[in-house]
Amino acid sequence: MTDMILRNAQLAGTQTLTDLGVRDGRLIEVGPADTAAEIIDLGGRLVTPPLVEPHIHLDAVLTVGQPRPNVSGSLFEGIAVWADRVADLSYADVQDRVRQILRWQLACGVQHVRSHVDVCDPQLRALHALVDLREEVRGVIDLQLVAFPQQGIFGFDGGADLMRKAVELGADVVGGIPHYELTREDGVESVRFAMALADEHGLAVDIHCDETDDDHSRFVEVMAAETIRRGMSGRVTASHTTAMHSYNSAYAYRLIRNIARAGLHMVTNPLDNSVLQGRFDTGPVRRGHTRVKELQAAGVNVCIGHDSVMDPWYPLGYGDPLQAAFVLAHLGQMSGDAELRRLIEMITVNPAAALGVPDYGLRMGGPADLVVFDAPTEADVLRLIAPRTLVLRGGKVLARATPAQHTVRWQGVEEPVNFLRS
Repeated sequence: MTDMILRNAQLAGTQTLTDLGVRDGRLIEVGPADTAAEIIDLGGRLVTPPLVEPHIHLDAVLTVGQPRPNVSGSLFEGIAVWADRVADLSYADVQDRVRQILRWQLACGVQHVRSHVDVCDPQLRALHALVDLREEVRGVIDLQLVAFPQQGIFGFDGGADLMRKAVELGADVVGGIPHYELTREDGVESVRFAMALADEHGLAVDIHCDETDDDHSRFVEVMAAETIRRGMSGRVTASHTTAMHSYNSAYAYRLIRNIARAGLHMVTNPLDNSVLQGRFDTGPVRRGHTRVKELQAAGVNVCIGHDSVMDPWYPLGYGDPLQAAFVLAHLGQMSGDAELRRLIEMITVNPAAALGVPDYGLRMGGPADLVVFDAPTEADVLRLIAPRTLVLRGGKVLARATPAQHTVRWQGVEEPVNFLRS
């Protein structure tokens, strides 16, 4: 007996409707006459693998206005506000806030999350809380935790030792922030330190790199070189790299090819960086994201991250990667037909590759892990920021939603409104 049948599913990247069966947590082929304990007609709704969040700061979520607002809205004031908030962190405080956001993410179809965790705290309170929470939610939402030195590895007293302690405590990934170190030389050394620490322990690397408008910030080239020299291709991610929008084209051309040669993954964060970057510009204001199209043309895996949810850097959001993809469609001028489909890949298959998610993707015999959107195509999903009507993991329902019904009074008659083309 089949456990569940999903009729008339529109699989991403296809043009035909498919029936999906679920048995023992895996997807199976079914015929028109097959029956199941539960049969759901999706009516042509788009089905994708689970959404994957490659870059978020869970330890800081829901702290907007604490202990004071970020009046300027700038990156550097946000860092200063957060440094004060860290003093008030507690195990329960972190876990309570993060549990709420994980529920939001799950409702949006997110099942895999990589979170940066500030380790510039001698007690490592946030990391302790998230290491334990990682086990609590395993199998529902899988967490990867990045040891992230928000104040710098060498710019913060004892930063290098705290990074080592974070790895011993259970961090999955080694981070860094070279552009925030005191000198260019310290920044280079911080990249080398992070790469060596990860290499020693067999971990991945994910560094906040060149998150600035300064075209002299060029630490991603150091990341690429170290990746090549250490043979760590596929294990290294460069996040943000917004300075790349200011590099001269000749340098960017060479750099992008070295990034591709190194096999780096790249994460752009359009929500935060569209409001944080360009703060020194009087016009035109830079858009605050890396060279997405040029990187993709060179074969580089580029992902979209949400970054922040109601914290000192970004007062908005609810953890939905689709919102970030919608913004990038505009700021990145990715409105072509193929580009709209690619945006969905940048919140599913691309970050799954960056995080090394095992057994990922929709295929017969594969895991019954999927998301159903209340829209039929990738373009409609983005246009409407469509609700997720069903989220499955291992064939079990983790989230459901009943789409809202809208009506208007038109020429004296109340009638339903459908936001899809008739």
